[in-house]
Amino acid sequence: MNTCYTTIDTPLGKMTIQANDEGLLGAWFETQTTQPEDLGRHDRSLPALLEAEKQLTEYFSGQRCEFSLPLAAKGTPFQMQVWHALTTIPYGETWSYQDLADAIGNPKAVRAVGLANGKNPISIIVPCHRVIGKNGKLTGYAGGVERKEKLLKLEQNG
Repeated sequence: MNTCYTTIDTPLGKMTIQANDEGLLGAWFETQTTQPEDLGRHDRSLPALLEAEKQLTEYFSGQRCEFSLPLAAKGTPFQMQVWHALTTIPYGETWSYQDLADAIGNPKAVRAVGLANGKNPISIIVPCHRVIGKNGKLTGYAGGVERKEKLLKLEQNG
């Protein structure tokens, strides 16, 4: 499988995006620990990378509220279920971890949902930043809580 990556500059710092012929595998800020050691070949010409860069640029400029990219992230069936549910959180809205657990039909799995959310490899596009604590507090974000706050403000002002 042809796995490639590129880096892009965003208003919140440099991001690495990775894809293969099936679609997007990951999007990480430089401080995130979920990025794999082997990113593949540095080559921005893969169509999924070009489209991801275009859509992320539109998102940060306030011109895009939804992403339409082929996603090919790898995870356990439970993680995949949680990551899919994340894509249903509307732009500009937030859900609690309990809301997310309810959305997957497993209301007692709040902690497991939180762990799966933290392992989401596709930042912003799979919007794990839209999940907050039940008390309304901004809880952990692999890209940093300060970035999470800025992403939520961008969406509330968009």
